[in-house]
Amino acid sequence: MTTLAQLAARHCKPLKGDAHRISPEDAASLLAALPGWALIEGGAAIQRTFRFKDYYQTLAFVNALAYVAHAQDHHPDLGVHYDSVVVRFSTHDVGGLSDNDFICAAKANQLA
Repeated sequence: MTTLAQLAARHCKPLKGDAHRISPEDAASLLAALPGWALIEGGAAIQRTFRFKDYYQTLAFVNALAYVAHAQDHHPDLGVHYDSVVVRFSTHDVGGLSDNDFICAAKANQLA
């Protein structure tokens, strides 16, 4: 079984085409390493809501996640609120979930 630390240690790779799409079984297995994350949109994306004490901490997390997303060249959809951030990953170039989504989700967990 893959762990959070193992996922977070990996680096995203450019992926195109549905051959890189993760099966629902593999997605469920990888999701087990990501506390707080859930499959959404029929398994086409993963999402987690991160909660913070105040707006300052919320934005600090958003900025740190933006730095990681830029470094990995894999960018989440974000919903930013006063004390929370909704983070959603999906790989548009594969039409669903890829390894990159789980790698970046693990990095987000480590940031929080």
